[in-house]
Amino acid sequence: MADTAITAPLLTSHKPPKAPTIDDTIENYIGTTGVMQLFKAVLLAFAWAFDAQQVFISVFTDAEPQWRCTGASESCSPAAPPASPCGLPPGAWAWDRPAETTMVSEWALKCAGPALVSLPASAFFAGCLAGGFLLTTLADSLLGRRKMLLTSLVSMSVAGVLTTFAPNVWAYAALRFVSGFGRSMVGTCTLVLSTELVGKRWRDTVSVAGFFFFTVGFLSLPALGYTFREVSWRNMYLWTSVPSLCYSVLLYFLAQESPRWLLVRGRKQDAIDTLQQIASLNGNSITSSFSMLHACTMHADDGAGAGGAFATMRSMWERPWALRRLAAIMTTSFGVGMVYYGMPLNVGSLGTNLYLSVTYNALAELPSAVLSLAFIGRVNRRTTVVALTATAGAFSLMCVAIPEGSTARMVSELLSFFSTITAFNLILIYSIELFPTSVRNSAVGLVRQALVLGGVAAPVLVALGRERSFWSFGVFGLCIGCLGLFAACLPETRGRGMSDTMEEEEHKEAAAAAATACTGGGATDIIATKDNSDAV
Repeated sequence: MADTAITAPLLTSHKPPKAPTIDDTIENYIGTTGVMQLFKAVLLAFAWAFDAQQVFISVFTDAEPQWRCTGASESCSPAAPPASPCGLPPGAWAWDRPAETTMVSEWALKCAGPALVSLPASAFFAGCLAGGFLLTTLADSLLGRRKMLLTSLVSMSVAGVLTTFAPNVWAYAALRFVSGFGRSMVGTCTLVLSTELVGKRWRDTVSVAGFFFFTVGFLSLPALGYTFREVSWRNMYLWTSVPSLCYSVLLYFLAQESPRWLLVRGRKQDAIDTLQQIASLNGNSITSSFSMLHACTMHADDGAGAGGAFATMRSMWERPWALRRLAAIMTTSFGVGMVYYGMPLNVGSLGTNLYLSVTYNALAELPSAVLSLAFIGRVNRRTTVVALTATAGAFSLMCVAIPEGSTARMVSELLSFFSTITAFNLILIYSIELFPTSVRNSAVGLVRQALVLGGVAAPVLVALGRERSFWSFGVFGLCIGCLGLFAACLPETRGRGMSDTMEEEEHKEAAAAAATACTGGGATDIIATKDNSDAV
């Protein structure tokens, strides 16, 4: 007994001290999240509103307006008009509204084929895809979150203003590509930067705030579309791009860089300056020394961000566990993105009022955001994503069988879209939790590009689906339902603390695997509970 009493303290004394985490270090200096700090994070999240406008603006600017027979030709009778005006002689038919209300009628693209009609929308998503792959690592390496966000917002806004002067469909598609290229990092940088600027308690709230503002931007489009329904479609680009440009100027003076990213990059002095600014926002003043930052910075700098713009990509590529996670969540995201971006573009095929249909789809974002906020701390990420994608796929397939113009078809489309939105929101939060700070922006950026890649294919399927609904609703349902199953390959992250380095995440993975091997599957829940208690 005496030997035991003597030995235990000696063993305990040789246990290496636990290195401070970035979360602990930041909150030790700045205190709890204050009102002004939270306000700045929410202000950052408002960028999602402008993001939503550029994503779905083509629902109105690229819409196919109604046409009517003029009675000037026997081949086109107003009482029994043909299914398409493409074979009619000139003057036998006319648009119901002025030709400049949409780009389809202004440039006479009604009979040009689905490829040309869908070209501007597909070019936008292709630009998002290209920009995401080329720019996503810059926010983790050279530029940081703040500079990358400002660059993306300004380029997206300027391209939108220039779009109002597009002389033809080819110039229009090229400018939409540039707009998509710039827009590609807006959502990613906003989500990552806003969550990294607040304490652990407010991260879920701030991340879901972005979803609310996305709904605000989406809802503004039917109002703008109805306001400009009798005038040029170019007005919509002007009235969405100029406010976005003004917002960028405001962020330039108010937004701060992420102190987590600065510490991971080894920029200790910049991190100290940022922490002092945040502390002053909370009404505090830092009087202690910054000695904790020495250990924290050394602990954080694992080289993932120190080898150039693509070092973060290489860091994930060299680790099988990171590559498996990335492949699984990107595959699921592709199916979700196809439905998420495709459904609003396809509301014209429902046979109902366009403005009301888009409004209903935009309003579906609101309860989804509320649901995400209410249950984000309570639901398992993995099983919920699988269930939501399966539900979305089932309701989308039901739209194929339900007759056009019926209320049941509209309800099925809304339920499918609602499930997809919720899965979309959860996937973004899930991807933040799956990857550490040193590669988080790059990983989340790639996940968003997988979502956008689904959006690239969506406009073509929508154009084909105007003749046969299986090519839109049917393909949408099969893709999201089947690809959503890949989420089952991901680890559960509910209740886990956020890692800062690849090594830290590997230690957690190894500890979870060892505990599971010894005690069975329940050990994962025990570890998650422990991580959750550390994060409170």
